Amino acid sequence: MVQTEKLPPHDIQAEESVVGSLLIDGEAVTRISGFLKAEDFYRERNRWCYEACIALLNRSEAINQVTVAHELERRGVLEDAGGSAYLSHVVSVVPTSVHLEHYGRIVNRTATMRRLIRAADGIAQIGFENEADVNNALSRAEDMLFGIRAGNRNRDFVPIRDALEPYLEATGPLAADDQAGQPINSGFRNLDALLGGLQRSDMIVLAARPSVGKSTLALNLARNAATSRAVVGIFSLEMGREQIAMRLLAAEARVDMHRIRTRLVTDDEQARVVNSIGFLSDLPIYVDDTPMQTVSELRGKARRLQLEHGLDFVVVDYMQLLNGSSRGGDGNRTQEVSEISRQLKGMARDLKVPVLAVSQLSRAIERRESRLPILSDLRESGSIEQDADVVMFIHRVDKTMSEEEWNRTNPQLPFPRGVAEIVVAKHRHGPTANLSMAVRDNFGQFIDRPVPAETASYERR
Repeated sequence: MVQTEKLPPHDIQAEESVVGSLLIDGEAVTRISGFLKAEDFYRERNRWCYEACIALLNRSEAINQVTVAHELERRGVLEDAGGSAYLSHVVSVVPTSVHLEHYGRIVNRTATMRRLIRAADGIAQIGFENEADVNNALSRAEDMLFGIRAGNRNRDFVPIRDALEPYLEATGPLAADDQAGQPINSGFRNLDALLGGLQRSDMIVLAARPSVGKSTLALNLARNAATSRAVVGIFSLEMGREQIAMRLLAAEARVDMHRIRTRLVTDDEQARVVNSIGFLSDLPIYVDDTPMQTVSELRGKARRLQLEHGLDFVVVDYMQLLNGSSRGGDGNRTQEVSEISRQLKGMARDLKVPVLAVSQLSRAIERRESRLPILSDLRESGSIEQDADVVMFIHRVDKTMSEEEWNRTNPQLPFPRGVAEIVVAKHRHGPTANLSMAVRDNFGQFIDRPVPAETASYERR
């Protein structure tokens, strides 16, 4: 029995109907140009004709049988496309352009099916490679499928009522019991008042110099979100999961971290530690401590967590330890971090969760008289400032100035030991401000505190 090879999905009649509709009514091209791409066409000459229409649209020229023929001739493909006779043919196969969008959807759908087949072939090839790192192989396979979905997710203008419907649903009678779509509670009253909570699809950058407390604050935010029934995924590229657990435990029990590690705790402290272990064990916090990952790998793992357990909040500590997707690269770390930043923002939008990306600050801040961080201090910033919806800095005078230096310049004010200024330097959706928090370094905890007017910004004095 002779088996014939199956042709990939396509619909030549729909392709010809698209081209014919455009030749009849050139202005109708705007109805499909937002979702239909030239590469969606299976037959080459139909793709050439559509490319010619798009080129004419971009030059604000009329689209009809004559102009498309001239454009094809200018490109040197008129005869290969079938000449003017073919253009007359496609006009004859469709009586009206009314159903142009329907024809375009058919062409787009069959193109998606062809991409799915190619992805399946690529995934099979990954399997045959028999790669030693199974997680990397799975991430590559997931990226192929995710690329199809992401590439097929075209946006266009919608009536404002469609954009307002989710808000009406979220503020309905079920909103109090429905976590989906709601902002994530940071657990800090002043911060939530300023940001309205951690908004879904937002990329939030938390930056500071080393040993100031950025990982501590990130873990505080993760813990607080989890106590509000949010499922939290923590990607720790610097600390192991045991260190993460120890920090969460010390903050929850309010026991010195070193005393827990060395088992030098009192009976009362031991009771608090045991109770805190029980409390933390019930929180929906998931930790991945794999070092040297790419954002694609993070996204694949986050997507699996979302499918299996749900996911409401992602913490990445910290983004400069991520690898770019390009293997080998050209050594330009700034471009690589910019790519990582864009991908993290894309992950936040794709998963519809806030992504908190912890970041380092450059050493430039140490060469200024004022140590108050500014946006340009973001290390290897690239597009971090542009991509982020919220940028927060941690500024601590007690980490940058001795008490003696403080007393010489600020004799009337007490030394701000254990006081952190949270500088919200960028807020895409609202105001910026400086918030004051107390820090208990011995067990890693940030606490809300009022901001006295006279000490609103220590470094400005």
